[in-house]
Amino acid sequence: VASQLLGKTDVKGSCCHPAVAAMLLLLFLGFIPTVAPCPPHCLCASDIISCSGSNLSTLPFGLPSYTTRLDLSHNALRALQVDWVSQPFQRLTTLVLSWNSISQIEMASFTATPRLLHLDLSSNQLRVLNSSVFRGLTELKELLLIGNQIAQIMPGAFSDVNSLQRLYLSANRLTSFPLGLFEDPGGPHNLTFLDLSYNRLSKVPVQSLLSVSRHAGIYLQENPLLCDCALIALLEYWLWKQYRPLVDFQVGYQCRGTAVREVNCTHQDLSGIPLEAQSYRVEPGDWLRVPCPGLGLPVQQGLIVFWVTPRTALNSSASDPSSRLSVFPNGTLEIQGALMEDSGIYECVVARGRYYDSGESPEARVMVGNSSVSSTTGLARRSSGEHFNTAFTTLASCVISIILVLLYLYLTPCQCRESRGGGSRGCGARAIILCSDPREVESGQRRANGKRVAFLEPQAEDSDINVPKTPVMTLDHISTEGILKNGSRTVGHTLTDPAQEVYFVFDNFVVSW
Repeated sequence: VASQLLGKTDVKGSCCHPAVAAMLLLLFLGFIPTVAPCPPHCLCASDIISCSGSNLSTLPFGLPSYTTRLDLSHNALRALQVDWVSQPFQRLTTLVLSWNSISQIEMASFTATPRLLHLDLSSNQLRVLNSSVFRGLTELKELLLIGNQIAQIMPGAFSDVNSLQRLYLSANRLTSFPLGLFEDPGGPHNLTFLDLSYNRLSKVPVQSLLSVSRHAGIYLQENPLLCDCALIALLEYWLWKQYRPLVDFQVGYQCRGTAVREVNCTHQDLSGIPLEAQSYRVEPGDWLRVPCPGLGLPVQQGLIVFWVTPRTALNSSASDPSSRLSVFPNGTLEIQGALMEDSGIYECVVARGRYYDSGESPEARVMVGNSSVSSTTGLARRSSGEHFNTAFTTLASCVISIILVLLYLYLTPCQCRESRGGGSRGCGARAIILCSDPREVESGQRRANGKRVAFLEPQAEDSDINVPKTPVMTLDHISTEGILKNGSRTVGHTLTDPAQEVYFVFDNFVVSW
C-alpha cells in the first residue's frame, strides 16, 4: 500500500522499491516516531486534550504522553484506583476531574502524574479525605475540592503536598477547622490561600488564626459562626488590619452589626479610651510588662485578651507558666529574660465592641538593647527606609558633584589667540585649550583667578611645523608664591602681578593658574 501511495512499484507491481522497503522496516522496528491519534470523543489541540462531556467511565486508551492539560470533566468516573491511568504522564501539569461521580480515591492514585500543578476535583461525591490520599503530588500548587460532601479530613491527608499554595474546600460539610493543615509536620507549610466558605463551622481557633492569618488568606464567610467575644475580637482585629478575606466578604459574616452589640464582652465603655501605639525599651535579660493599649481597669473576669507577637499568638486564658512570654488575666503581657529576637511589634487583640478609628493602633513596640526591630515589623521597614534615603541622597550628591566638575572642565574650547607675529600661539594640532567663556578670548580679557587646562598632543622633535612653543612659566613680576609639587620635586615662584598666569607642564597637559 505504501509503495502504491508513493508510486514506487515496478511496471508489473510485484515488488517494492528498496527505499520504501527500508522505510517500512524502520517504522516496524520503531526507529521512526509516530504521532498518537486523538482518542474518540476527545478534542486535541497541540498538547491540550479535552474529553469533557463524553459520559466516560474510564480513562480513554491511547492518550498522548506529551499531554500537559487533560480535561475529563462532566463524565461518569466513580473511583480513582491505583491503575486508573494506564501510562505515565510526565508532562501533565493540569488535570480537571470536576463534575464526575468520584466518591473514592485510593492511595497512590496520582503516582503516574508526578508533575501536576493544578488538580480540580470539584463537584464530586467525596466524603472523607483519607491519609496520604494525594501521595506523589509533591509539586502540586493548587487543589480544588469545591462542592463535594467532605465532612472529615483524616490526619496526614495533605502530608505529601509540600508545595501546595491554594486549597479550595468551599461548599462542603466541615464542622471543625482543619488546623492540621498548618500544624502537621508534613503539611503544606507554603499554604497562602484557604477557602472554607459555605461549610458548617460554628467555632474557629481564634488564637491559631491570629498567627496563621499573618501569611495566609483564610475565607470563612457563610458559616454559622458563634458570635462570642473571641470571634468579635478576631473580626475587629482583621478589620483594623484591612484583612482582604474579611473586607471583601463582610456581608457573609453573621457575627456583625447588631449581633456584636448584643454581646457585652467588657462591661465597660472603651469608646473614650484612646488607642495609641506605645514604645518600650528593655535591656537583654531584664523583665518587661506591657499593658494592653486602650484596655481600662478593672477588667471583667473571664475576658480573653490575645497578644500577637512577632512569632506566635498568646491569650490570657491559656498561658504557659514555663514560657518566657505570658499574658496576665488583666491583659498585661510579660516578657521574662528578654532576648534580642524579642524585639518587634506586639498587638493586643480584645473585643472592644467598636471599630478602630483612624490613627488608632493597639500596637506596642518593644526594643531589646540597641537592636532594631525585626524586618517583619513596621518599625524595621521604616528604619530601613530611612537608611536607604540617606544612602541614596549621598550617592546622588556625589554623582551631581562629579557632573559639575566635568562640566567645568569640558566647556567650550577657546579659540586660538593670534601672537604678535601674526601666527597662532600654542594652537593648531598641538593643543586644545579650554576656558569658561569663548568671549573672554575674543575680548582679550583674562581673569585674575581664572583656571585653564590645556591638553597637549606630543610633538616630534623633528617636526617642521614652525609654531612657537607655549611658554612654560611667566615670571614678569613676583609678589605671590606659587608652589608646585611633583613627586619629590618642588618648584616655588613668587608673582607680583595677580593677573599674571603661570603654566605648569606635565608631559601631555598644561595647567595654568
